[in-house]
Amino acid sequence: MNISICLATYRRPERLSLLLEDLVSQEMVPGELVIVDNDPYGSAASVVERRRLLGTPFPIHYEIQPIQNISLTRNRAVALSSGEWIAFVDDDERAPSRWLRDLSRAAVRFEADCVLGPVVPVLPDRTPSWIRSGTFYDWPRLPSGSIVAANRLRFGNVLIRGAWLRDTDRPFDPDFGRTGGEDGDLLTRLVRAGLRVIWCDEAIVYEPVMPNRLTLRWLLLRSMRGGQDFARHKMNGRFGPLSITGRLAFFMRALLQAALAGGLALLSFPRGRHRAAFWLLKASANLGKLSVFAGAAYEEYGGKIP
Repeated sequence: MNISICLATYRRPERLSLLLEDLVSQEMVPGELVIVDNDPYGSAASVVERRRLLGTPFPIHYEIQPIQNISLTRNRAVALSSGEWIAFVDDDERAPSRWLRDLSRAAVRFEADCVLGPVVPVLPDRTPSWIRSGTFYDWPRLPSGSIVAANRLRFGNVLIRGAWLRDTDRPFDPDFGRTGGEDGDLLTRLVRAGLRVIWCDEAIVYEPVMPNRLTLRWLLLRSMRGGQDFARHKMNGRFGPLSITGRLAFFMRALLQAALAGGLALLSFPRGRHRAAFWLLKASANLGKLSVFAGAAYEEYGGKIP
């Protein structure tokens, strides 16, 4: 299986260096590694050059995409790749040596066009107890071979046939490039076109959670953005046609669920901060859905470059 690994990076040189160590140690050697740096100052260049000097069992292609937009960056990586299959991993993740082998075997075994695997969070030692109890960073997992539901489609750990991405010069929609959600948008479009996406629970990557994400504020903003992503996909018909009546029902459901979750947050606080936070996150997600009707969009990847 001829696999290109595509990697978008932005100002994480230390974590990128650790990931590159993992990738050169893969039991299944990829055909190439494509790194596209979204920092116009090329902060990843020295990391890539050092890795080249140390030696790799595959070529590394490195390029800068200066416009701050994750979709444009990933699109450039796809354009530079040549493999029949493309694997994506995030620049802050760690990939065990069996990662690529397990993804590729699952693709063959289950006759899949696309394979998703778990992203397992690694919390630092000083993580607040309420965050540990709440498991707020865990993604749902499935038995290997399961078809992945439309509302669980995401990148971060994925192997996909390159032909599905090369039919257009911009598979990832730049309109999602500063808010996030470009991965779910792409996969839901492809699934509607016939893409077969299965789960491989053995193909684990690990994501060390950064200390600045261990706050209720960060969790609320991420939850709100998730609600906005879902609403945008819903309104764009990614999960099927949506009539005017359907839009109204969606709005009313989100409004009621936001109010209910807010009330449950207050009631559950005496039983533990993590329980109250759970319902606050539900409320924030539904407020995010509602905000889409007003044209709001939280730009998680929209920080200004100095």
